[in-house]
Amino acid sequence: MAQQDIKYAILSTAHMRILIVGAGLSGCTVARVMADAGHAVHIIEKRNHIAGNCYDFINEHGIRISMYGAHLFHTNSEQVWEFVQRFATWIPWEHRVIGRIQDTEFPIPVNRDTVNQLCNTSLQTEQDMKEWLLAHQIPCTTPQNSEEMALSRMGPELYEKIVKHYTYKQWAKYPAELDASVLARIPVRTNEDRYFTDVHQALPKDGYTAFVQSMIEHPSIRISLNTDYAKEMREEYDVLCYTGPIDLYHNGLPKLEYRSIRFETEHRMVDQFQSNSVVNYPSTEEPYTRIVEYKHFLNQHAPGKTTIVKEYTTSEGEPYYPVPTKKNQELYEQYKQLPTETGVYFVGRLANYKYYNMDAAIENALGVAQEILTLPL
Repeated sequence: MAQQDIKYAILSTAHMRILIVGAGLSGCTVARVMADAGHAVHIIEKRNHIAGNCYDFINEHGIRISMYGAHLFHTNSEQVWEFVQRFATWIPWEHRVIGRIQDTEFPIPVNRDTVNQLCNTSLQTEQDMKEWLLAHQIPCTTPQNSEEMALSRMGPELYEKIVKHYTYKQWAKYPAELDASVLARIPVRTNEDRYFTDVHQALPKDGYTAFVQSMIEHPSIRISLNTDYAKEMREEYDVLCYTGPIDLYHNGLPKLEYRSIRFETEHRMVDQFQSNSVVNYPSTEEPYTRIVEYKHFLNQHAPGKTTIVKEYTTSEGEPYYPVPTKKNQELYEQYKQLPTETGVYFVGRLANYKYYNMDAAIENALGVAQEILTLPL
């Protein structure tokens, strides 16, 4: 055993009392790693369920739906993939998204078929698509906002049709008001229609709630639901991992800006409502951003009935997405500079005011757990 491994083993056997605020992916990942290392973990969760925004359940029609919107797991990280496989059976799922403007449906992200259907072209090859993009892109070496990013990747015609107004519906801001990273996440393809290209793309066979439940089934982990965090709780524990909004933890600065989602659920007595699991609506004609039909995921069997969920983004409600503007980022940097007690760790999307995909949230949490395990006790 290497010297570093010996140190890790010694530190891992020291007993710590750890409080984790939030039973979502980030908090439960830290909890499991710490429990496996022999520490006592207490998770508190203000909601009445575990799994955070990944929470899913089987509804009255026998269809597994997600309470807070569809979640698609994908990763290139072998470390993350190995970790999640411990707690669920994963079924391969290559996610595809369709956009709809009036009666025209087209694939998202942008690819050759998107251009043909929206721009009245007849591109035939990957080379055709590359040449079309070169002819329409507006070059920008260092995009300063998401409008410049989108125009540099797809040009003005597609930007106007499928990006500009959809972005406003999502963020209540036009792309020019948002950091370039927002639309940098949306790829432009020359040859395929998969939404993600990661090596591992899958859904948990029994849902995300069961996956997270398996993660925290450990004799050293206890959980308290319907429990809000109070500062005096900190005194009872050696380490605090906080996964909530950082501006709820600290006082004295203006609140950060978040976007939430309002869900409108409809049950239809038909076999199928739409042709795909997710259909986005980028125009101004519909107030919702997308419709999710959950029975498409893993081809759920529910003859003669289906459940659809329309999603409307809003500034009110549970915080889902940090709003990536320069003003918000500068404010977050001020929050980071505020004094914090020793042994307090901020974990996850809301605590770090950063958009994480599911795998990135797990990877971040694994990193925090490793940092805690090497504390000089």
